[in-house]
Amino acid sequence: MAQSSEFQFEQEVHWEDLGNGIQRQVFGYDDKIMLVKAKFEKGAIGTLHEHHHSQVTYVDSGAFEMTIGAEKKIIRKGDGYYVPPHVLHGCVCLEPGMLIDAFSPLREDFLG
Repeated sequence: MAQSSEFQFEQEVHWEDLGNGIQRQVFGYDDKIMLVKAKFEKGAIGTLHEHHHSQVTYVDSGAFEMTIGAEKKIIRKGDGYYVPPHVLHGCVCLEPGMLIDAFSPLREDFLG
């Protein structure tokens, strides 16, 4: 069973550079759930994609043009969204920002 330590401290969690103005930190997880922080520079694009995980996201800062399925909306600090499994989604960062994602089950592809 994959599992993180019980505590994660921001200054100790590795930032993974995904390129094109996006970085990611993986926080707590087990086989059923994972918490991830993603930092975006203005203009960075979270390419349209889909996965078998349920995803909920909180906008910690910034502004994004978010596409979920056929719907597109501007989301800002304090907003959130839900992506059901296998639904195409992606974003364009309009103002530098941070997204806090929770996935169920965990994203095995995010573990190095």
